[in-house]
Amino acid sequence: MSPSQTIGPFFHFSLTANPELGRMAREDANGERIRVRLRLLDGDGAPVPDGMLEIWQADSSGKYDHTDPAFSGFGRLATDADGVCVFETIYPGRAADRHAPHLNVSVFARGLLNRLYTRVYFDGDPALGEDPVLAVVPEDRRHTLIACRGESGEWNLAIHLQATEETVFFDI
Repeated sequence: MSPSQTIGPFFHFSLTANPELGRMAREDANGERIRVRLRLLDGDGAPVPDGMLEIWQADSSGKYDHTDPAFSGFGRLATDADGVCVFETIYPGRAADRHAPHLNVSVFARGLLNRLYTRVYFDGDPALGEDPVLAVVPEDRRHTLIACRGESGEWNLAIHLQATEETVFFDI
């Protein structure tokens, strides 16, 4: 059986025309600048070359309602031929409601009638053990939400749409 590929991806015509939407933080933004590399994979583990990922996040002090003009808090990119997109942003702060630093992610891809929602957490962050959302995810599935830092310093996470390594998606 092959992964579902029944509709779309019509959003590429206009929603991903501006690659600057992947640059969420300018050089003068407050906080630690980071690069986050997300790779979208189908149920067979093949890249999804025509997906779209949106992320939104808190600023470095954990606030979504931020005042830093050098930081947008929102990004949107199309995946490339390898299913990859790279966001330039800042390391999010810990929100006042005990949530560990994270990125909120919307996934759009062919075969999906509705977007999927997930999160990206950061490996080694001391607040992971206290995050109320991560706490409800079965322990053996949490790794699907945790980005690891690569040799280049870039944070990496594969988002699997199906199969045994399927990423945890949230019904919101």
